[in-house]
Amino acid sequence: MSAAVLDEGADKVVVEQIPIPLPERGEVLLRVRACGVCHSDLSVVRGKIPFPRPCVIGHEISGEVVAHGPGVPASVPGPGARVVAAFVMPCGSCEQCARGRDDMCLNFFQVNRTKGTLYDGTTRLRRVDGTELRMFSMSGMAEFAVVPATDVFALPESIPLVEGAILGCATFTAFGAVRHAADLRVGQRVAVFAAGGVGLNIIQLAKAYGATDIVSVDLSAEKLDAAKRAGATATVNATETDPVAAVRDLVPGGVDVAFEALGHPQTFRQAIDAAKDGGRMVAVGLSPQDAMVPITRVVRARVSIHGSYGGRTRQDMPELLRLVEAGHARPEPLVSRRVGIDELNETFDMLGRGEIVGRAVMCT
Repeated sequence: MSAAVLDEGADKVVVEQIPIPLPERGEVLLRVRACGVCHSDLSVVRGKIPFPRPCVIGHEISGEVVAHGPGVPASVPGPGARVVAAFVMPCGSCEQCARGRDDMCLNFFQVNRTKGTLYDGTTRLRRVDGTELRMFSMSGMAEFAVVPATDVFALPESIPLVEGAILGCATFTAFGAVRHAADLRVGQRVAVFAAGGVGLNIIQLAKAYGATDIVSVDLSAEKLDAAKRAGATATVNATETDPVAAVRDLVPGGVDVAFEALGHPQTFRQAIDAAKDGGRMVAVGLSPQDAMVPITRVVRARVSIHGSYGGRTRQDMPELLRLVEAGHARPEPLVSRRVGIDELNETFDMLGRGEIVGRAVMCT
């Protein structure tokens, strides 16, 4: 099968032919039809997120079930079923999974995202010569992928297979931020800093959950236009004005929830300052940099800061799929570019320059 392999010291992926992997106990083999191109993948390629190499990246996928490994429950979609998988693959057995916090799965972070293997401590991917290839989540930038059965969900027929891929990270991450970290309520007012793939999904979901004012902040007029189409009630171009002052002009007193979806120290601080007294700042974007926090304001104004990483897979994916199937949020308008596996390096370059509006998706 074709796979996008990232070698030691490389800043580009190389498409290689490697053996089709086989599922072990409790795992499912999928024929990948689409994989979203995420900033996290770009960060791994550029070395900003440390990860063992050589590896195959890609972590938000849709496709069809090919086969079950031993011990997979009958409730898991079977061969031929259209499915989607989230990037947080719960082991289902650790302390955090046992209390329903799949987003904090100990084995996902300590095994998959640290060692690049599945939960038996081994990888399913190898080169033809036997060299092991590490797995970033399920390594979705390939023609086939092995996924734990805890992370395989039937994709409703009303959701297109290609666009449905972004439900596994961009939409899933936004859902976790809106549903859990923000605990968003009907009638609340929000600001979303950065209108990328995750930010646009936050806008859609904030609208679905009843936010009355949704202010989108970005540097790109094109992305702000996309934010309006996604449901933003107002936009702020941060190249033209002080974004915090502009948000507070639009929403006197500040917003109930300010989402930071970029992972930059400046926008992290701006999101805190845009929140009202007693409000929340929800941090979604990742960064190798630290941010300065206005301690006195956070303390006196009782602004709470909530980190949000992905979602609670087994609980959230079914709820999210029902929400999307009902039309309250849709992936189709957010996918702006379809690419082949041989176009990934060009797409990563575009993503790094901020030229991708919404999400690019690799199709196999």
